[in-house]
Amino acid sequence: MNKTNISSATLYLLASGLLFCSQSATAAEAPTDWLDRMSFAVQKASYAGTVIRTKGGDAEALKVVRRIDDGVISEKVTIQEGNGLEIIRTGDEVHCILPDKKSVLVEPWNNQSILFSTLPDRHAQFGHEYDLSLVREERVAGRMAVLLAIRPHDEFRFGHRIWLDRKTGFPLRTELVGSDGSLLEQVKFADINLESNISPDALSPSVSIENFTFHSGNAKRVEVDVETDWVCNDLPSGFRVISTKNEQLPGADVPVTHILYSDGLATVSVFIAKVQIKKTARRSNVGGSNAYSVQRNEYQITAVGEVPAATARKIAVSMRKQ
Repeated sequence: MNKTNISSATLYLLASGLLFCSQSATAAEAPTDWLDRMSFAVQKASYAGTVIRTKGGDAEALKVVRRIDDGVISEKVTIQEGNGLEIIRTGDEVHCILPDKKSVLVEPWNNQSILFSTLPDRHAQFGHEYDLSLVREERVAGRMAVLLAIRPHDEFRFGHRIWLDRKTGFPLRTELVGSDGSLLEQVKFADINLESNISPDALSPSVSIENFTFHSGNAKRVEVDVETDWVCNDLPSGFRVISTKNEQLPGADVPVTHILYSDGLATVSVFIAKVQIKKTARRSNVGGSNAYSVQRNEYQITAVGEVPAATARKIAVSMRKQ
């Protein structure tokens, strides 16, 4: 009896001690250190797994594979429902395979991750517009993960919840959160393989495309850095101009002025173009992406980004020529 009691007590203390050590280790690590680990993992990790992506109330299952070979990134995303669309990226080129139409659309790519293009990076600034904190540890896709919370200080930006793999820092689950706590978008791995080497064959098309028709997509838009006399008179706090370009969009007759604003995490693109036809103000949204268009004299102004609708509208209606 005494041996049983001692054994039980010992096990209890040991379990408590391990839990305490785990929590203390997490608490001792700065949240920004986890962002550094995440940024490195997103750039360098090769993996294969199943992702559930939710956006605008719709969910879809994806099979994803990513491999890095001599610095060249290859990715494959296969939609598990519908027409079986498959997207295969190699470096700065992407092939969209449409099995039902027996066609392949070939387009240039901007070298961003297909899944994680909107994650904060190690250069994001926290303290003024957002709070960054470690919340707890829990399991995601069968792996221990650390939950990192990014909470905005006002209604002009969204919050983020990111579950990072305890071992590698890889984002196993990401959520975009509204000001009311509602879930706007989610990317969540149901299963993932981060340990094994990924075979080049895993990046091959899942169907034979020997007799498919290849189509060339839009050429890269021509961008030129410029100075502009357009300014935003009522920019939400923390946002600043990152770049200003004139862009010749494929199929457009005249160039468009593109001003990119950012607060270090959220970004808003403002497109300004001359128009001949009077248009009414309008807004649109998909998941966490919001856009607002308004006409000022002969110019159509559109603000778009993964920001609340109020932010897109505030910026669009406040654009003025100096």
